[in-house]
Amino acid sequence: MQTTRDSNGFVWPQFPSKLKCLFEPKKSRYRVLYGGRGAGKSHSVARALLCLGIKDTLRILCCREFMTSMKDSVHKLLVDQIYDMGIEAHYEITQSSIRGLNGTEFIFAGIKNNINGLKSIEGIDYCWVEEANNVTQTSFDVLIPTIRKNDSEIWITFNPELPSDYTYKRFVIDPPTNAVVQKVNWNDNPWFPEVLDLERQSLRTRDFEAYQNVWEGYTRSTIDGAIFAKEMQRAEQDNRICNVPYDAVKPVIAVFDIGWADSTAVWFVQFIGMETRLIRYYETNQTTISEILAKMQTFGYVYDTLYLPHDAQNRTISSNGRSLEEIVRASGYNVRIIERTPISDSINAARTIFSSCYFDKTHTTAGLDCLRHYRYDTNPETGAFSKSPLHDQYSHGSDAFRYIGLMIQEKKVVKRKPMNYDVSSWMS
Repeated sequence: MQTTRDSNGFVWPQFPSKLKCLFEPKKSRYRVLYGGRGAGKSHSVARALLCLGIKDTLRILCCREFMTSMKDSVHKLLVDQIYDMGIEAHYEITQSSIRGLNGTEFIFAGIKNNINGLKSIEGIDYCWVEEANNVTQTSFDVLIPTIRKNDSEIWITFNPELPSDYTYKRFVIDPPTNAVVQKVNWNDNPWFPEVLDLERQSLRTRDFEAYQNVWEGYTRSTIDGAIFAKEMQRAEQDNRICNVPYDAVKPVIAVFDIGWADSTAVWFVQFIGMETRLIRYYETNQTTISEILAKMQTFGYVYDTLYLPHDAQNRTISSNGRSLEEIVRASGYNVRIIERTPISDSINAARTIFSSCYFDKTHTTAGLDCLRHYRYDTNPETGAFSKSPLHDQYSHGSDAFRYIGLMIQEKKVVKRKPMNYDVSSWMS
């Protein structure tokens, strides 16, 4: 990306023509940049915000769905652009912050694991949501009301994956009326480097569908290495993602995958005839089991059994020496423990039940996203898929679904009852 230097020595960047929408007069709440790799989306946004931060005193929130450390943030990208533009005299840089000498401040945060912290942030002028394809509806519902200063803006950058992803549906398929939405690809970047062009052409030859997604910014039908790709496609073809009402005559079974720093995921299931009805999915993090049980009561269901993973039997100091199983039982619920099982066996168990599953399209949206994105991990050296699933934000809901397969498999095993013989009749 080229630059021009003004008479004061300030280096002003030049932008691809499609990205000049970042500097249009303030009339849009959202500015959305999406498309393939090599378009310069993130670099352009970083440079634009840095320039705006010199012109005016601003509070700029840079966020993404998950941020466990500063390495996960755009901090380094911003710092690199500061030095590339020669504007280090305008900014004070530390390992965790960037502050302008005029009072401009860049703040970095993850959304999903910092909901309460986000709600307390005031006075944001610009919010940049990077890698927004991973941001869920729940996270956006928390973030957007937080950016409430007059004339504040939310800038969104992402490379699309699935057409069902929430960010793509909300900001591309049916964008808000107060949004500027711009698709930008490698061929819109006049400074697209030759080394990337070689990578682009190579992928086009090897895998055209992947090329269309990675470089041309089109969505794809499935994620590479998706574990339940065929099952999810069949569920959509069979219209089993639909309105699935709660049947008050039948009890509800809740199946858990439990976490603390990671998410706790719960599927709510009813068995009606031969159908396995997934009526709701609930996910939360840094929430106690007592709080989760209280939340479950607000759904208005009558519960039968709660299925917990094997580690719910562990006693912890934080629970005063009690296990989660004991806490749930003490709350009056029937509890069954899903025994530890090889992941491959539980994946196969989940696959066997898919054809009978009906998913409520409203209340299981986040869970469906998990199942669509659940994928095998890759070897960083060879790029080959491993035999183990990738542990990411989508694995918790998928793990809980695997447990449903194991739970149903167990229900099919009918233990033979011992026969009662009347021995006296033999003696007559």
